[in-house]
Amino acid sequence: MSTKIRLRRMGKKKQPFYRIVVADSRKARDSRAIEEIGTYNPITRPGRITVQEERIYEWLGLGAELSDTVNSLFRRIGLMQKWSLMKAGQDVSDMEIKTELVETSKPARRGKKTKAAEAEATAAKTEAPAAEAKAAAAKTEAPATEAKATEAEAAKEVPVEEAQAKAAPAEEPAAEEKTEERKS
Repeated sequence: MSTKIRLRRMGKKKQPFYRIVVADSRKARDSRAIEEIGTYNPITRPGRITVQEERIYEWLGLGAELSDTVNSLFRRIGLMQKWSLMKAGQDVSDMEIKTELVETSKPARRGKKTKAAEAEATAAKTEAPAAEAKAAAAKTEAPATEAKATEAEAAKEVPVEEAQAKAAPAEEPAAEEKTEERKS
């Protein structure tokens, strides 16, 4: 029979509590266990683990395998380091394991931002349109001022007669031409 040290889920909906159990690897997760050797409460911050070290070492010595999650938890509390030193034949009587898990810093997920990152992003968003608006205003003002300057220079250089000719409306075609255009 192959045995595994794994978690059995207990607790209520959205409030998990786990028992660390030794179970037959062919059985379901929450089925009958051979032995309960500890508990894990992930709800508390930091998470709390209680274990019966002697029983865990005994089962590991008999060839029980650890599930990935239990292996990770045992590494975080120092139990696996103590087990490897015991296998090597070193004295570990003064070594103690932790009962509380140290919070590890995880990288922020892509979808979620920290408060500082959100503040920087909003500041950048508010500053960027203001800078763009200033740049656009400068671009529109520059050609307008240049156009006004060239018009002023042109007005000074153009004689009065030409300016009056430009300002006069275009002559209308004769009445006879209008009627001919309508007939065709």
